[in-house]
Amino acid sequence: MAYYVQIDATPPGARIEANGQDVGQTPVTIKIFGDPDGTFHDFGSYYYVVRALPVTTNQYVQTRLFRTGHFLTPQDRIPSKIYFDMNQPAPAYPPAPAYPPPAYYYGPPPYPYYYGPSVRFYFGPGYHRW
Repeated sequence: MAYYVQIDATPPGARIEANGQDVGQTPVTIKIFGDPDGTFHDFGSYYYVVRALPVTTNQYVQTRLFRTGHFLTPQDRIPSKIYFDMNQPAPAYPPAPAYPPPAYYYGPPPYPYYYGPSVRFYFGPGYHRW
């Protein structure tokens, strides 16, 4: 399902990137595909990233991260508007993980493996000459 999100910034004219693709200058409206309940759809990444690039010097890059629910992680709702204030320093978010967390921590392997001694049988001629 498609949702339309309005993006605005102060001052206008900031370049907007959505998931690494340039979508234009503010004010701009982007189309985001989501689930029918209004949350972000999982297209294979943990985060949907919207980034605003500064217009002049002494401004800051602004980033908004939205969780997509990849591998049963929490999902965020799709906002109707996103506003960037380019004169404010970016908040101190923890860095996004570059890899998913492991499936289990220090537990046994998921399937039982047997690494014990083995028994071999040989069926063939009665003797060998080396």
